[in-house]
Amino acid sequence: MASLAEDNHAVDEFAGSNGPSLPPNQIAPPLSPVRKVALITGITGQDGSYLTEFLLGKGYEVHGLIRRSSNFSTARLDHLYVDPHNSHKALMKLHYADLSDASSLRRWVDSLLPDEVYNLAAQSHVAISFEIPDYTADVVATGALRLLEAIRSCAKKGIRYYQAGSSEMFGSTPPPQSETSAFHPRSPYAAAKCAAHWYTVNYREAYGLFACNGILFNHESPRRGENFVTRKITRAVGRIKVGLQTKLFLGNLSAARDWGFAGDYVEAMWMMLQQEEPGDYVVATEDSHSVEEFLEEAFGHVGLNWRDHVVIDKRYFRPSEVDSLKGDSTKARKVLGWKPRVGFTELVKMMVDSDIELAKREKVLVDAGYMDAQQQP
Repeated sequence: MASLAEDNHAVDEFAGSNGPSLPPNQIAPPLSPVRKVALITGITGQDGSYLTEFLLGKGYEVHGLIRRSSNFSTARLDHLYVDPHNSHKALMKLHYADLSDASSLRRWVDSLLPDEVYNLAAQSHVAISFEIPDYTADVVATGALRLLEAIRSCAKKGIRYYQAGSSEMFGSTPPPQSETSAFHPRSPYAAAKCAAHWYTVNYREAYGLFACNGILFNHESPRRGENFVTRKITRAVGRIKVGLQTKLFLGNLSAARDWGFAGDYVEAMWMMLQQEEPGDYVVATEDSHSVEEFLEEAFGHVGLNWRDHVVIDKRYFRPSEVDSLKGDSTKARKVLGWKPRVGFTELVKMMVDSDIELAKREKVLVDAGYMDAQQQP
């Protein structure tokens, strides 16, 4: 089966055709309603998939930029995929591009002429940013600059731009953190996000772009990557519960974060671009919990004691830690009318339940001899 991107490129080749002409005296069918066009970088990620669902539900035509990879990375979008040859139903299309390649960004902005651009792509793992700082800075910071420049130079004016910020930008600034709190980044990732934030502000002030920064605090879901601590925990809970794993290795359990549901947060992204004036907004639940509390909730949901399974491994401690993040989202609640729907306990249970089902399916493969159950202690 061809990849989503490969199929969509086949459609790109036919896109320039005007199609067959109508037979004489035949009345043309009514034109389809004009749809807003959204362009999303990072569409294959957690937030990208939820945002795509949301925008399709709003009647948008959604285009996503994806990187070339030897492995398909479109699993989070599979349920939304429609063969692009069915042009009346295929409202999500994927195209190859990269935030490190300015020419590809400019080409797609110029050809798609989107109404809204959502820059969600990033090397978004904080700990890994210490290992690949150059790449992180190039994609997260300079990548945002390349995209802003593509929008600025586009023939279409009035494109609205959303820049995905991060609560990690606040770093060691004491909570609660709001739009007026000082940035004190504690990782290459956070520093790069600060640069992207100020590039966005600069292009708004210098060129009049409708450009917004969404400073989103930690947001999770069953679609979260498995090397992020919340999903690492819930994935382990599922595997331990069905007997595929016994130990979970973690680092700093005292770190506290303001965790919300990613599905709630993508609505705030969209709301920012529907305002009369551009601005910057903190999006948060205003409720903070430690990693240890997350463990209590996750293991307790299935009747297990996390202390029987968790082992502290110093390799998971960062060179510089962020102790506590808790957002003040007063502005978003008042101006946008946004508020979170999913609370902390419901979020954890949602993730655990999903990973229990995943572990059960995995166990079937293990019992049948198709997988090795000894991948983890």
